[in-house]
Amino acid sequence: MIIKNADKIKEVLENDGVIAYVTDTVWGLGCLPTSEKAVKKIYEIKKREAQKPLILMSNETYNLLEYVKPIPKIGCHLIKKYFPGALTLVVEKSDKTPYFMTSNMDTVGIRVPNNEVFKEICEIAPGHVLATTSANLSHQPSAKTYEQALENMQDLADLIIPDYGYTCKGLESTVCGVFNDEIKIFRQGAINIELL
Repeated sequence: MIIKNADKIKEVLENDGVIAYVTDTVWGLGCLPTSEKAVKKIYEIKKREAQKPLILMSNETYNLLEYVKPIPKIGCHLIKKYFPGALTLVVEKSDKTPYFMTSNMDTVGIRVPNNEVFKEICEIAPGHVLATTSANLSHQPSAKTYEQALENMQDLADLIIPDYGYTCKGLESTVCGVFNDEIKIFRQGAINIELL
């Protein structure tokens, strides 16, 4: 185990808390996807527009599958190729994903970051899945270091977890939608996907 405060992380999440943590791209801010109170808190902390959904992240693709409808073939191909990594895949959500975290949309972004500290956080988190976004105020630059995350989230997040030397690369994930075996790029980020 890299993480030293596993019990504290679990306690914060189970009590509708919000945590900040390192990923492979930029620093994240997250909570349990089932906690409407915590999701609302994330929107308040970030001053985030209500029409901007959160995404779901985990340490394993398997943990995310019950939150989404069966993924089209091209989506499975992208998962195989880019998970874990800097790709957020937008697909149709299942009934398990609450509308309060998807801005009432029928889709949700899923991602498996490639960062050892983040993977351990998911192991600790009840259900192993977090509703998440970047750890910064809306329209401000993303936090790329522990120091920046502290600066952005001190007194706002309930817990800021050190990166234990597992730093992020500093470039946001590529966001890509898959609908009926068609790919749509919403944001070009760390991974360059060639549209066939």
